[in-house]
Amino acid sequence: MDVVMLSRLQFAVAVFFHFIFVPLTLGLSVLIAWMETCYVRTGDEFWKKQAKFWGKLFVINFTLGVVTGITLEFQFGTNWSKYSEYVGDIFGSLLAIEATVAFFLESTFLAVWHFGWERVSKKVHLAAIWIVAIAGNISALWIILANGFMQHPTGYIINEAAGRAELSNFWEVVFNGYAWGMYAHTIIAAWAVGGFFVLGVSAWHLLRKSHVDFFRRSFRMAAPFALVCALLLGVSGHHQGGAVAQHQPAKLAAMEAHWETGRNVPFYLLVWPDEANEGNMVEALGIPGLMSWIAYGSVDAEVKGLKDFAKEDRPPVLPTFLSFRVMVALGGLFVLLAIGAFWQRTKDEPCPLLLKALIWNIPLPYIGLMVGWAVAEIGRQPWIVYGLMRTADAVSPVPADNVAVSLAAFTVVYSVLGILDIYLLRKFALKGPDAREV
Repeated sequence: MDVVMLSRLQFAVAVFFHFIFVPLTLGLSVLIAWMETCYVRTGDEFWKKQAKFWGKLFVINFTLGVVTGITLEFQFGTNWSKYSEYVGDIFGSLLAIEATVAFFLESTFLAVWHFGWERVSKKVHLAAIWIVAIAGNISALWIILANGFMQHPTGYIINEAAGRAELSNFWEVVFNGYAWGMYAHTIIAAWAVGGFFVLGVSAWHLLRKSHVDFFRRSFRMAAPFALVCALLLGVSGHHQGGAVAQHQPAKLAAMEAHWETGRNVPFYLLVWPDEANEGNMVEALGIPGLMSWIAYGSVDAEVKGLKDFAKEDRPPVLPTFLSFRVMVALGGLFVLLAIGAFWQRTKDEPCPLLLKALIWNIPLPYIGLMVGWAVAEIGRQPWIVYGLMRTADAVSPVPADNVAVSLAAFTVVYSVLGILDIYLLRKFALKGPDAREV
């Protein structure tokens, strides 16, 4: 493999391992903040017990997540120095704000919250967890604004003398509509991870008649939260699909394996792309005009096909197509499971089959997030900054062997951290609310 592909793989490994931790941090923090709000408002010690139990799992996840996140920013200097030289004036400012403001607040007030039980007032303690939740979700905003610039660059000028892009309008970058659509979709997905995690752990205990009252109430609280998130995922996904159609039509064509430009374009339920022959091996069960409507809100709208783009400007079709299909299928599954959980939430003994399904579902929202990001990133290729800088021009001038060694090292270390996270979460989740503090 050449240095470009190895560098891409290394960054992908780092991102995907980091995303084992991030979504649960974002989603669970909101739920814990709500639990403690109920405690402070009602004085009911049960809610304090809920916040402390789920808080243990949150702290484990957050601590290990920090380790994997730091190395990502270093890679912009080690593996992607040409990229940093060209757009660092824009990209770097967003990452700096994330690290110095949002992440600082999140980590500082998490310490106040974790160690502050019985040491600070209830209201101060409650404020601390809300600051953690808000700062964590704002931290994600700055990261996604940076990625949004790569997907749809705005607010820059090209300095020909310096040979780089420079920031011309900070607010255009901040209020990039494409980035905000990405943020909404990502945050809702992360909250869904938190909701389904609580449902899954609660389901495990309910099946085994363990701490029944505690986890029955956890189940009842998480079910409507997960349902709202699952439904909003579809709405935000549809909105972002429209943004992709407008700003990245080649990505849309790859997502749908759509080759010929046309109007009233059907959506095929059964498709298998044949990239080598610029067509589809299978193309059946088409719904007339549906793709045109999904992309542009009109059945008569024109949808550009892949053949309208030069081969060197097309994204890899099969991985983009498959990732998109998996993401949509999982989104449909989440809606069904959330409806089932909402329907069963008031029952003393929810349906055992549903409880088993919710347990096995715990990893699926993570997978949904990861394939969603695969669509976003693979579908952007061959551009690292869409229409502005190619990925092949962005890598550092380092030997491929060096990148291969570091890739192997990252994979080993991150695998250990991922396994440790899963082990600790499982250990304390299964012990229930009576487990010792961590």
